[in-house]
Amino acid sequence: AENDEHIWAQEYDRDATDVFAIQTDLSEKISQELSAKLSPAEKAQMSEKPTENWEAYLAFIQARNLRCNVEDFQKLKQAEQLFERAIELDPKFALAYAGNSDLQSWIYHNFDPVPARRDRARALANRALELKPNLPEGHMALGTSHYYGDQDYEGALREFGLAKEGLPNQSEVYLAIGAIQRRQGHWEESTANLEKAASLSPNDPWPLQNLSFNYQMVRNYDAAIATLDRALKIVPKSISLLGLKAKFVLAQSGDLSVIEPMIQFVQNLPAGLEKTQITIEGLVFVRLMQRNYAEAARVAESIDDSVLEALPGTLYSKYVNLGFARRALHDEPAARAAFLRARAVAEKMLQEGPDDPSRHTRLGSVLVFLGEKEAGIAEGKRATEILPESKDAFGGPEMTENLAEIYALAGDPDHAVDLLEGLLARPSSLTVPLIRINPIWDGIRNHPRFLALLQR
Repeated sequence: AENDEHIWAQEYDRDATDVFAIQTDLSEKISQELSAKLSPAEKAQMSEKPTENWEAYLAFIQARNLRCNVEDFQKLKQAEQLFERAIELDPKFALAYAGNSDLQSWIYHNFDPVPARRDRARALANRALELKPNLPEGHMALGTSHYYGDQDYEGALREFGLAKEGLPNQSEVYLAIGAIQRRQGHWEESTANLEKAASLSPNDPWPLQNLSFNYQMVRNYDAAIATLDRALKIVPKSISLLGLKAKFVLAQSGDLSVIEPMIQFVQNLPAGLEKTQITIEGLVFVRLMQRNYAEAARVAESIDDSVLEALPGTLYSKYVNLGFARRALHDEPAARAAFLRARAVAEKMLQEGPDDPSRHTRLGSVLVFLGEKEAGIAEGKRATEILPESKDAFGGPEMTENLAEIYALAGDPDHAVDLLEGLLARPSSLTVPLIRINPIWDGIRNHPRFLALLQR
């Protein structure tokens, strides 16, 4: 590749229904031309068919492609249906079980933390390994279920190590190992593995996005922004990446004007669920930061609830932010009505996913807004018990920050400042510029300890 000289080339013109034979032939010819020394297991792997059912394989490939849309719940649900279709067509298709297990774990972790989905992920991974005990993807899926389902980091790393033996150049393996290492607080090792993942899959922005989070947590925002710029060269119009970049610049500088170009970009997007979600969780948030409460309320109220039913977290955000804005505008009846609606959504979400710490903090915040301070603080504490920083150095600080916010809203500046001092002294996404501009802290902003903290 360095000098653009061809070593070997050959054209293949065959029936696509015999794709497995083509793959085997290609593998054998390329290994011969490169004088590669293959183990007996590698030779056997080259000629082994994942399934005899071509239709099942097509469904599997389509599902795997959709699975790449890691932040699009609707496409992930389509992938789920296709994985199920592949398994239905070939009940012994081990790769399909592994792929479906990995998907179930991801959805459980990010969108739908219900016990049934966690259990389904484990059962699918175990079935894949029953069918093929040495399947690297099966060990990958089982490790992911240990990771997301149980926060069993050691068990996950054992499985990922087995997967790595069979998939030594697979980006996802290094990404998974790096993701666990940062939860263990091993930031340098994690960053090295995430860089490796990015180098193995240079056209995939997802490893770079994960890498940027590492730099964010250690407050190296120059590196975080530069990493996102690398990702944006791959997908220049990615809403999530552009939003993250704006967020990082804001955390570094506290300059709200840097957000305006992003707002204009979002407002010019065609109507759809993605635009709606970003409007509620991004634009409304920015207007609150700007203390433009009337505009924040107007935007929140402009989105119909029926559009948000598929995204309960966004529905909650709409009403809790609307309540905050209405209270700031001294419209207490409207504020209380919004908070009561947010509470109903939060309680339903918590009932469906009682082990999700972020759902406890959501309920805790709205309880405090409704004047139920002790109950709200109890929910915030429960979140830090489910996901303490001692167990998760990456996700735990967010729960600590949420509890600090609950204390501030409850009018308890000492406990809030105690937590803020710790967060600012160790890796977390909290920065002084963010504290300065966030109205969530306005209730304790003139407290001597709070002022001293910012000054220090």
